[in-house]
Amino acid sequence: MATMTASASLSVGTVASRTQNRVAAQSNKATISNKIAGSSVAGFFSGFSGQVLSAKRSQQAVKYSKSTIAAAAADVSSVVEASSTPISKSVLSIILGGGAGSRLYPLTKMRSKPAVPIGGVYRLIDVPMSNCFNSGICKIYVLTQFNSVSLNRHLSRAYRQTSVGGEGFVEVLAATQTPTDKSWFQGTADAVRQYAWLLADVKNKNVEDVVILSGDHLYRMDYGDFIRTHRQTGADITVSCLPMDDSRASDFGLMKIDDTGRIIDFAEKPEGDALKAMEVDTTVLGLNARDAAKSPYIASMGIYVFKKKVLCSLLNDLFPTSNDFGSEILPGACADMHLQAHLFDDYWEDIGTIRSFFEANLALAENPPRFEFYDANNPIYTSARFLPPARIAKCQVIDSIVSHGAIVEDCVIDRAIIGLRSRVETGCTIRRAMLMGADFYETDEEREALIANGEIPVGIGEGSEISNTIVDKNARIGKNCKITNEKGIEEEKNEAEGYYIRSGIVTILRNATIPNGTVI
Repeated sequence: MATMTASASLSVGTVASRTQNRVAAQSNKATISNKIAGSSVAGFFSGFSGQVLSAKRSQQAVKYSKSTIAAAAADVSSVVEASSTPISKSVLSIILGGGAGSRLYPLTKMRSKPAVPIGGVYRLIDVPMSNCFNSGICKIYVLTQFNSVSLNRHLSRAYRQTSVGGEGFVEVLAATQTPTDKSWFQGTADAVRQYAWLLADVKNKNVEDVVILSGDHLYRMDYGDFIRTHRQTGADITVSCLPMDDSRASDFGLMKIDDTGRIIDFAEKPEGDALKAMEVDTTVLGLNARDAAKSPYIASMGIYVFKKKVLCSLLNDLFPTSNDFGSEILPGACADMHLQAHLFDDYWEDIGTIRSFFEANLALAENPPRFEFYDANNPIYTSARFLPPARIAKCQVIDSIVSHGAIVEDCVIDRAIIGLRSRVETGCTIRRAMLMGADFYETDEEREALIANGEIPVGIGEGSEISNTIVDKNARIGKNCKITNEKGIEEEKNEAEGYYIRSGIVTILRNATIPNGTVI
């Protein structure tokens, strides 16, 4: 089934409008008034009393028994340390831009991991950014260090100050040397520590909780649920976790919980008896008995909520020399602080390697896909590009995504991602491949002139076959090329010739030129 992408562009005022709409929607989800509940909980049953009054005024048949109200009031009263300040004001998000991204090389040769294109039109950073906005979080810092030019450019174009409302902001914080700290970011915790002074800034005075996110994961999550778990349990730190079966558990950092969901132990990629020791009853976190039996482990997603005061204390006082949250600070804080687990039982993928990146992209074109970009209620935003629709002429397109601005003619596209402004000429076969597209168009006259001079225009030349391949942006592939890795080579570094093979997947480098008739 061919699919045309329809990315949600984040122009001026869009996020502010959508966030206001989401907050309004959340506030209409039924809440008991303070007089009944004796406490105020942001977002919890909000608007319930208003609906009752409205129903009475209109003399509709909506009535609430004393027992219903009493039960709801009891639920609200049971909330521990819940904030009365809306999420948009009381929660700040810090998105970690990642390290050097060596496992994604050569895609990270000229860009940071969060800036790597995905799904034809998006960047990885768009996922946590959109999750924040869809959850009502408008105060966002993005920490960057390596190859950050492309990421900074994308953020400035897609998420402008006027797009996040009067109190919101999106600020990029780059690694820098200061008179008191001359080192670059040494890890996730050290990156946050170097900018922890901003948490005391006047514009963050109402912030009570800080959400720490990664910039290279693919998932859709309502952080509002995450934050509610954190506040209702009175936790100092809450860790989002995935249910995990035996086959993959040893690849992750695992946690052990008690019968209330409180974290009591951590283990980093355990095996054998150490793995068995980390089994838990995942029904405690909401799984049914059948699913819990299949997934007796919980793995950390690397996503956390901290009380602001707790975060500052951990970084500056209790663990001033620790550089990583997952392997140092959280295990160290487990004994003396309240760490709570929050279950996320949905699609999640760590885009950390070439193989995982490639397979996650192709999975977007499956029918049905495991992750769906097309969600009107929770869109994934990206930069507005104002491109024309894709032009497809005499093609066979099977389970693929063809992005706007692409031109494909008389070719076969099978289980592939065709990116922005891609050009695929007559007689080509693109099968199980990802074309990232181009940053610019070449006119027909320019293309003809290049061919006349023996040069190669941007795109895929006539009669070429591309499979098991990632073609990075602005690549020029000549006529009658065959790039399929027929020999099954697992690893090959050949940047001088414009390509790189990792985990058996060929990557054509950004701006590379592949001559006519090349076989890889």
